[in-house]
Amino acid sequence: MQFMTRLPIRLCAAASVCVLSLCAATASWAGTTNDVPSCYAANKLKAPAAVPQQELFLMVDQTTQLDANLKAQVNENLARLVKPGSAFTLAEFSAFTQGHYTDVVTRGYLEQPVAQKDRDDISERLLRNFDACMQGQLGYGRKLAASKFIEIENGATNDLAKSDILASLKDLSDRVRNSPSQDRVVFLVSDMLENSSISSFYAHNAVRKIDPSAELKKVADASLFGDFGGARVYVLGAGILTEDADKTKAYRDPKTMAALRQFWSSWFEKSNAKLVEFGQPALLSPIN
Repeated sequence: MQFMTRLPIRLCAAASVCVLSLCAATASWAGTTNDVPSCYAANKLKAPAAVPQQELFLMVDQTTQLDANLKAQVNENLARLVKPGSAFTLAEFSAFTQGHYTDVVTRGYLEQPVAQKDRDDISERLLRNFDACMQGQLGYGRKLAASKFIEIENGATNDLAKSDILASLKDLSDRVRNSPSQDRVVFLVSDMLENSSISSFYAHNAVRKIDPSAELKKVADASLFGDFGGARVYVLGAGILTEDADKTKAYRDPKTMAALRQFWSSWFEKSNAKLVEFGQPALLSPIN
């Protein structure tokens, strides 16, 4: 991809000692793939331990189509959360059918700047090159995350007969739990309407009013709780139907939406996570 090949070169251009092979987009942090080039490697500086202060997990449901305002809200939060010292993982999920499945699309770690106490030990020229590279790295990471989100969302479809949200989230929870960061943030873009062999939250092309207790029993019987390692969870798109992407007149019964929220709040609690906000469909507060 042109986007993926240009940016590393631009980052490296800031450092006179750069070696392109060190700046490849397949570097690693904490033993994982990293699609963001390293400025420490480019400038031949010893990097601090790559333990992100925060890791964002953006999980996008391939069956949920967003309008322009909701897409913009996702991008605004991405720009805020992708920052120096943080990591991000973008994943897509859907029904387990041909061409649509759970997949990690990209992962990245944005390095921390050189500690103030260590800057005096580095030449002024090298510091200038490094600081310029770090600015380029920040822009690259944000553009990478935003472009991959749009790529996933542009491929969203309502043509799939099923939506295995529970099974997909259980699978993805392992990645969240294994993050080296102590601050794990799950940003979930989904209508949250399960439609699988376990249960269906639809009725007559609308959101069905579910019995949270009965649905949780089905989940327990199917062993579909996950373990998110104490993550904070934010949902955008809850209850949205396909036609809502183009129309704004869709009505959702508050009791129906309250039951949906209650189910997912309990599910995340039983899956070692805390549901902080349940956007119906938009978030009312920024994610931090």
